[in-house]
This record gives sequence, structure tokens and C-alpha cells, in this order.
Amino acid sequence: MNQRLPVQGAHGDLLRLVATGKAESRAELSRLSGLAASSVSLRVEELIDAGLLAEEGSGTSRGGRRPRRLRLAPTAGVLAVADLGAHHARLGLVDLSGTPLVIEERPCDIADGPQATLDRVADAFDELLAEHVPRSVPLRGIGTGVPGPVDPATLRVVTPSRMPGWNGFPVADHLAARYDLPILVENDANLMAAGEARWWPDRQNLMVVKAGTGIGCGVIVNGRLHRGRGAAGDISHVRVSSDSSVICACGHPDCLEAYASGAALTAALAEAGIAVERPADIVGLVHDAVPEATSLVRNAGRRIGEVLTVLVNFFNPDVVAVGGSLSAAEPLITSIRAAVWERCLPLATRDLEIAPARAGRDAALLGAGSLLLEAALATP
Repeated sequence: MNQRLPVQGAHGDLLRLVATGKAESRAELSRLSGLAASSVSLRVEELIDAGLLAEEGSGTSRGGRRPRRLRLAPTAGVLAVADLGAHHARLGLVDLSGTPLVIEERPCDIADGPQATLDRVADAFDELLAEHVPRSVPLRGIGTGVPGPVDPATLRVVTPSRMPGWNGFPVADHLAARYDLPILVENDANLMAAGEARWWPDRQNLMVVKAGTGIGCGVIVNGRLHRGRGAAGDISHVRVSSDSSVICACGHPDCLEAYASGAALTAALAEAGIAVERPADIVGLVHDAVPEATSLVRNAGRRIGEVLTVLVNFFNPDVVAVGGSLSAAEPLITSIRAAVWERCLPLATRDLEIAPARAGRDAALLGAGSLLLEAALATP
């Protein structure tokens, strides 16, 4: 069953506070929303009657009688989310709080083009819903991450690398023809950043680097994803210094991605007679102390760090979190740290933390769930 969320405005704000775990009682909702207790109680009753919230048990007492605890109702709904990679897709159903109900990984070749790829994703969503969700629980929205730039105004992919046929394709319109629901289309690094931010609740400004087949970066400013006009954080085509010249997939020479991405390292290893199929295989070679792989990964980390140096000095983030399949190679993180600490101003690095991402493989799905809830509450 597909059904849009029937709430907006103040009702949506209260639902969001409960869904994100910021409030679990009427008193906390009143304090955080600024609404009078009577107004909160009226709206909470309406949300309960709509099957979106439930009230049960006892919450934490702040003195006096313990309040009844608010939570999402089991019938509040689910969100279907996907993270598309070059050769695979991670698919999931999450509840409105972003808690995963089921996650699967399936083969997916982005080079098959947008229609075939998106239709396979939609078929997979329908299968997961039929297998894991009661018919009485509605689907509230669809979110998908893609490994390329997305125009936030049109939700179309714009001049992506290694995504033949996707340029200008109306991803949201194609999915909306099948699901009359709020649709989220976002760059995969942005989704990873949104999911990673939940694991740093005391840090408001983050740069989240995704080092996989390609290289991307999502930016969190004051706790919220910064998209700009769709290209914010795109470090993959920053030009790096090199003794030789390599043409990037974008057509320009010496982009970071042409030297430090998983695709670039795979090609370099192939020239050395070492065949690998995906970036995770490179990590395995590093763990096995294969010198060619270790040297390439260390050099990739240094180049990424040199690009980040400029951005750290400019933005002064609290955290640089490094995720993606290559981030499991310890020399990558170490080399990034070394380059940033060597070249950045002391004030910029004084309290800076450069660390592996905490959210794990499902960061993009968690981010998609979080952003999709916002979209669902904002869509008439």
C-alpha cells in the first residue's frame, strides 16, 4: 500500500521529533517545539488517531509522575531506500525513524542505463515489501543514491562519470510514475554524510569522504547537509600536481579521481600484472602486505589529503570521516592524516578529528531514510 504521510506543519514537526528520538513525551515535545502543552496534547492525540504515534509504558521522570512514552506506531509506515554503486546496489526498508527493517545487496551494473537499473530497483523494493512488511503498513516514500552529481532542483543526474546514458535523465519522474509518493534522489556521498552525521551528535561540521570506485565528499554544516547547487563537496575533479599526466573520465587531465579512486588503483594494479575486480579486493591485498597495493593506497591517501588540506583550512570542520570500501585500508587513513597535519594551519587542526567513518556500509541508506522523512513531511 502506497500512501503519503497525512501530516505537515506543526503535526509534522512533532512527528519528526519523536521519529528522530529527540522527544519521547508530551512535555519534551512542548519544550522542544515551543508549543503550549494543550496544543501539543491535541496534536499528539490526532497523530495517535492517524496511526502515526503510539503512547505506552513510562518514560524517564524529571521529578514527579513518570510520563507515558511516545513512539512511532507500528502502522506509521516504511521508507524504501537504495544506494546504487557501479556494480552493486544496497537496498533497504527502514521505518520512519531510519531504523533498518531489512537490507540486501544485489548485483547492479550502473552502465546498463537508468531505465533498466531503476526498474530493477523498483522490482526489488516490491519484493522486499511483499516479503517483510504487512499490507496494513504503508510505503511512505522512495529514496535512491547515485554515484554522480544530482541537481537538487530537478533531481536529474548531471554529467556523471562512468554512468553512460544517465546524464539529464529524470530519475525522480521515472520512479514517481510507479510510486505516487515523495521521491528523494541524491548523490551517494551526500547520503553517506547525512547518515554519518547521526554518529557524531556532538559535532556540527563534518566532511565525509567516500573512497570507493570513485571519490566523493559530503559536507555537513551546522548539523545539516549542504548541497549548494548540487556540486558541493565534489572533490573528485580537483586537479592535483603530478610528474606525469593522466586524463580523467571527465576529459580533463590530472583530476584526483584519476589517481586516487578505486578505479584508478585497479587500473594501476592491472598494469603491474595484479588483477582485482573491486576496491575491496585492493584492501585485501593491503592486508596481505602486497607491496604494490600498499604503495598505491598510501599514495592515494596522500593525494586525497593534499586536496583536503585546502578544504580543512577553508572550512575548519570538526571531523573528517573517511568511508567507502577503500577506507578499510589503514595506510589510506594514515596518509590522509599525515598530509593534512603537515600542511594545515595549527588552528585548523587543533581539535580536528580524522577517522574512519562510524556508520558502516549502510551509512548511505541511513542518510537516505533521514532525508526522505524530511521530504515526506514537506511534500503536500
